[in-house]
Amino acid sequence: MRSNRIAGWSISVLLLAGVTAASAQVNVTTYHNDNGRTGQNLQETILTTANVNTTSFGKLFSQTIDGYSYSQPLYMSNVEIPNKGSHNVVFVTTMADSVYAFDADNKTGSNAQPLWHVNFTNASKGITTVPESDINCPDIITNQIGIMSTPVIDSIGGTIYVLARTLESGKYFHRLHALDITTGAEKFGGPIAISASVPGKGSGAKNGMISFNPQLENQRSALLLQGDNVYISWSSLCDFSSYHGWVMAYDDETLTQTAVWLTTPNGKQGGIWQSGDGPAADSGGSLYITTGNGTFDANVNSGVDYAQSVVKTGQPAGDTLPVQDYFTPFNALTYNTTDLDIGSTGLVLLPDQTGPHKHLLVQNDKAGDMFLIDRDNMGKFKAGSNSQIVQSLSAVNKGMWSSPSWWNNFVYLGGQAGPIQAFTFNPTTGLLSTTPTSKTATNFAYPGTTVSISANQTSNGVLWALNNSSYKNANGNATLSAYMANNLSKRLYISSTNGSRDNPGAAVKFQVPTIVNGKVYVATQKSLAVYGLLN
Repeated sequence: MRSNRIAGWSISVLLLAGVTAASAQVNVTTYHNDNGRTGQNLQETILTTANVNTTSFGKLFSQTIDGYSYSQPLYMSNVEIPNKGSHNVVFVTTMADSVYAFDADNKTGSNAQPLWHVNFTNASKGITTVPESDINCPDIITNQIGIMSTPVIDSIGGTIYVLARTLESGKYFHRLHALDITTGAEKFGGPIAISASVPGKGSGAKNGMISFNPQLENQRSALLLQGDNVYISWSSLCDFSSYHGWVMAYDDETLTQTAVWLTTPNGKQGGIWQSGDGPAADSGGSLYITTGNGTFDANVNSGVDYAQSVVKTGQPAGDTLPVQDYFTPFNALTYNTTDLDIGSTGLVLLPDQTGPHKHLLVQNDKAGDMFLIDRDNMGKFKAGSNSQIVQSLSAVNKGMWSSPSWWNNFVYLGGQAGPIQAFTFNPTTGLLSTTPTSKTATNFAYPGTTVSISANQTSNGVLWALNNSSYKNANGNATLSAYMANNLSKRLYISSTNGSRDNPGAAVKFQVPTIVNGKVYVATQKSLAVYGLLN
């Protein structure tokens, strides 16, 4: 069955493993809907530009959770829950180290309670979340660090993979859990504790080796399932101490570690944040990873440090991920001094093209630049300019702490302190418009927003955006908005119009809505809010 798993551009449709196939529905099993991180659901036939409005659409119900949810809600249809029948299920994780499985359609009767709920702490045994005071990062707006990243689901095997942090009798752990989607039970002998050491002489090295530090390293970016491996990546919290960027691969059925790649083995930093986005992967199995500020020397002989870069790697080989290509902006090292790194944002892989560049990706940075890169020839580093890549646009917004999205030849950017913008892609020339062809009338304050798009293929495109700018305020509510995806000047809906009915709850930084099968799911500091058609 493992050979049947492929990376594609459509959202997966579940066929096996504890799930009935009574009705073929869309599933959202990974961050931003697919391994290209496009953020689009092209099979949404219920929500349209005609019925998404404050009269017909609104919040249907909410479910209480036990902590801040930084991860995007995931969704599986027709899951057979033991002794509870078949349910469409939405999965939510929290910084309290909990995983919830809720009925995705209602909270009536027995559905008022989770279908299942697991928590990885046990105070009686000295197992807790990591206290904020232990990680030297005052900008983390919660008093506990548990599950921060978006999990990933293997729809064929019926497994959800989750990375949780714990403090256990004074020792720090990151653990990979593989849970049965029908019960929450551990699978494959899990969980397994994360550990790794690689040769290097960079920051924190001892006797020629750099070891993974479970206290310093933070796991923010989403998990990736590609082929037979689960990929997990790390950065730090608040650029503190001797951290590095790590990527590790684990076999999806044995949980055996299959590869470790360190971004800066002879230098420092190079963390993988991506504003909660995860590494992307193409249909050939290559991975695309964006790194933050730190040491870059890959352009010199024998250089192995890849901070401030977009890096393409192969699949596990010889216990590592072989670097196949990369792009580093010409001014990356200058940006180091002002913390304007490229790694503040994730990337999006464009679907295969027929023009001069068949395989493209879009990446942004904190300075507001946008880069269109040929994935088959990424350009590496060129002193003085970025002319080696397909297109480089300077200061298209006021900086990105979010990720780009794609639909129907539009690239969408939700930069901070500005509007959401749409740049048109020309398939004939293989270039983006140099200025936005559409933008919202509303500005989104820091950190901006990563948008999602629902559509019926190329029609009825709706762009969904969360305004989470009040995330530092426990009483500051998120706002859900919907716009015409091909004309962002037309707003269809905003939750504040009927705040008593539609308020999603207190905002969480980097949270992304999930739109699937006529519903919109928004996780907050204390709840999961579910939106849909009111009648």
